[in-house]
This record gives sequence, structure tokens and C-alpha cells, in this order.
Amino acid sequence: MTPRAADRTRYDRATAALDAPLAVVDLEAFDANADDLVRRAAGKPIRVASKSVRCRALLERVLERDGFAGLMSFTLAESLWLARSGFDDVLLAYPSADRRGYAELAGDPKLAAAVTVMVDDPAQLELIDRAREGGREEIRVCLELDTSLRMLGGRVRIGALRSPLRDPAQLAELARSVARRPGFRLVGLMAYEGHIAGVGDSVAGRPLRSRAVRLMQSAARRELAARRGAVVRAVRAVAPELEFVNGGGTGSVQHTAAEDAVTEIAAGSGLFVPRLFDNYTSFTGRPAALFALPVVRRPGVGVVTVLGGGYPASGAAGADRLPVPYLPEGLRYDPQEGPGEVQTPLLGSPADDLLIGDKVWFRHAKSGELCERFDALQLIEGDRVTGTAATYRGEGHTFL
Repeated sequence: MTPRAADRTRYDRATAALDAPLAVVDLEAFDANADDLVRRAAGKPIRVASKSVRCRALLERVLERDGFAGLMSFTLAESLWLARSGFDDVLLAYPSADRRGYAELAGDPKLAAAVTVMVDDPAQLELIDRAREGGREEIRVCLELDTSLRMLGGRVRIGALRSPLRDPAQLAELARSVARRPGFRLVGLMAYEGHIAGVGDSVAGRPLRSRAVRLMQSAARRELAARRGAVVRAVRAVAPELEFVNGGGTGSVQHTAAEDAVTEIAAGSGLFVPRLFDNYTSFTGRPAALFALPVVRRPGVGVVTVLGGGYPASGAAGADRLPVPYLPEGLRYDPQEGPGEVQTPLLGSPADDLLIGDKVWFRHAKSGELCERFDALQLIEGDRVTGTAATYRGEGHTFL
């Protein structure tokens, strides 16, 4: 029996009394992935990206482990909810225009102490001030550095369109704007290198592309390490008591941790290890989060149909954004239909061994987005479900 077949046996046995569709997290795999992230971080604390987990119980579980400290959130409303729930170090990774949220933040000393907001433009400071509604609490601020790689005199750009702040002078000028403005305190600097951390460099069947990605990432790491160091020096000259410099992502943990200027690493997808994180030379994780759909039809030889399945991930549309049939091994989509809104036909010889009511297990393309489809995660240890954890959706929250 292959390791994957053994996992299928465990998952089927653990959930035998539960009807699909359902989602599970294998806690042994989750914990092993957490240990591997800590190993690669080499002593620097890991701030957990909440968007990649979207389950309070699992966020609490990982933060109880040595090597993890703080959360990186994705909306201001989520940040405030997490802070009210007892998380005392929440970095909002994206600028917000949530005026009501800013009024709440500025009016509550506990929330203001726990939440740090992201800024990359003086206009965002103006928006926050206009939203205060009399609240006088000091707002903790983090600046974001653009990490993209520019080549050929800037005509070629590789990396996400995020912050407009790129060079030390720009970051230092915004730092001075924060320092001059009453009611704000600059506490952090963030730089997310998605073109390094979020792009696999060993794609099966594509050796030339994989080599090109590795060459690009090697050049990007060198350029960013030098520029990030210069930016940190420039910002610290304005704000010498800067509390943290955050960088990284699951795919670049060990490289970012090696930079002296970086004080903490961001990671989250490496806990669940969705399918987009299979293609890396620097680490190998264990799939920890899966969902199961029930077989409801057998249209013919080598075909079964499962209920639901159309759960694409965000990003540029393409086959890599689709979930993949994972267990039993050997199933594939019908190219004429793909994963459907309410039903999904699956092809392959394993279909002939599946009965009505059997489960087919899938892996989502990205990490926490799976939790937007399910209100609970069944927590598996060995071949037993030992608990159930509500997702954000299960707690009544859909923040985006």
C-alpha cells in the first residue's frame, strides 16, 4: 500500500460516520509542517498568515508552538475580531478603507495596542484621521516595501503590484510623515516577496520553465536582500525603535531568515500545504487540509460523478487554480466539464471501484480559501476524528 493509499484508508475510516461534502485537517501533518517551518526559520519567529488558515482553533494551536509569534491578517474587520478574541499581536497586511473599523480601533485601547495597520501612502493616514470619530488612541503603523524585481531599466517587472514604495528615500519620507503626525506610531516594516515565496521552482514536466524560475528567484533574492537592508537602515534612522521587520512567505522562509535586516518571517500556506506548494526544491510539506465529495452517480465504465467540486482558487484563471482529485489516486477531470458548480464527473480506472456514497478526496489549489466553502474542519488524528473546529464561515464571518 502506498503512503497515499494508507492516508485514504485512514481518512475514510475516520469519517465513515460523516456525510460528505466535508473538509478535514490531518493534525499530524499540520504539526509536522509547523515544525518544518520553524526549522527553516532558523530561530526567527514566524508570524502566521491568517488568510491561509481561516480557523481560530488552528491559529491558536500553531501559536502555542515554540517558534511562532503573532498573526498577519487580511482585513481590518478580521483584525479587530481576532484582537477581541484574545490575539494580542495582529499585523494587518493590506491597507484598508474601513472607516467604521478605524473608528473602533481609535476608540479602544485594547484593540489599538493589539492591531498594527498597513500604510504605503500619506492619503491612508488622512483617511484614518477622518475616520476616528473622536477616538484618541495611538494607531500602530507598518510600512510596506515593494519587493518586485525590475530589469532592463525598469521595462521588465517581476512581482506583485503592491506598494508604490520601492527605494530607501521613499520609505524614509513616509516614515517621517508618520512621525510628524500626532496619533500614529511607526512600529514595523513589511516586504512580501511573492515572486520568490509563492512561485514553485520545480514544476513537473517543465524543466526549462523551472530553471528559468530558479534563475529569476536567485537574482531577485540578491537584489532584494541588498535593497531591503538599505531600506531598513533608512527607516531606522527615522524610527530607531522599530519593533519588527517582516519578510518572507512559505516558499522563501530559509532565504529570508538569513537576512540580518529581517526580524520575523511570515508564513501560513506551509501549514496546510495546498497543491500550489508542491513544486519547490527547497522544502517538501505534507498535505494537511483536504475535502471530500460523495459519489452520487456512475454514468459508465471508468466514470463517477461527485456532488459539487467547483471550488476554484483566486488568481489568474487557469488549470493550476483548480482543486485536484487526490484520493483514490488516478482520477482526473473530464476536460469537457471540469469541476462543476453542483456536480463533477471524474474519469479513470479507479472510478470502477467506487460505489455510490463513497468519498473522493481533493486538495484545494490555495490554502485558507478552502475554508470559505466549509463551516467546519474535522480534525483527524490517526484514523479517528478527535474534534471539530469552526472555520471563519462557521463562526458567521466572511471578511472578503
